[in-house]
Amino acid sequence: MIVNRIADLAFTVGVLVIFYTFQSVEFSVVFGLTPYLVNSTIAFANLEIAPLTLVCTLLFLGACGKSAQIGLHTWLPSAMEGPTPVSALIHAATMVTAGVFLLIRCSPMFEHVPSVLAFIAFIGAGTAFMSATAGLVQNDLKKIIAYSTCSQLGYMMFACGLSHYALSLFHLSNHAFFKALLFLSAGAVIHAVSNEQDLRQFGGLLRLLPYAYAMFLIGSTALMGFPFLTGFYSKDVILEIAATTITIPGTFAY
Repeated sequence: MIVNRIADLAFTVGVLVIFYTFQSVEFSVVFGLTPYLVNSTIAFANLEIAPLTLVCTLLFLGACGKSAQIGLHTWLPSAMEGPTPVSALIHAATMVTAGVFLLIRCSPMFEHVPSVLAFIAFIGAGTAFMSATAGLVQNDLKKIIAYSTCSQLGYMMFACGLSHYALSLFHLSNHAFFKALLFLSAGAVIHAVSNEQDLRQFGGLLRLLPYAYAMFLIGSTALMGFPFLTGFYSKDVILEIAATTITIPGTFAY
């Protein structure tokens, strides 16, 4: 709860700064006025600061908490390892992607602040790498899938940081499907072995759960970007974009 409160505070202050600067919180009004405020400054905490930089940073911090980026990611594995598959399904497919969607929806504002975009790319790429490596050493079945979700959210974030919002949304929708499949399969396995979630207690489940095994295999191969499955089309193109973006954030992300 505390991690999310930090992000919610940043998000709330961001919305208040938008209202203070633009006298409105309508998307059309804010995006229409954004280009005229690129060089303006406001006084914030005794500092002269560009309102767009402040707003974008605060909105991104809000998205960091919601979409479990590095530093504010600790709540996600703990929330997802809970015993019910449905809660995890809601988390993976809809709730945690809200932060990414916020960035995509506010892209006309972020595009005017390259420094914040670079920051987003660094944080997203760092999260993608950190979470994937953390997932390698977990023993809880659902915690592994949760760290994988965290890693995929990093992909979506750094795609936004490299200004490819459509790609980010494409990966978001792809990820919702194969991650939902993985979580439902995990629920099937957990219920079949009377609520045991420790991988070290498992073994030989192929004979007992052939259908769940097949679903897990499909979900996992899609997740890792196996050719001609959904994950391949979105993950590969995000990496391709990172490789061809000849900037420091692009090279770092790649």
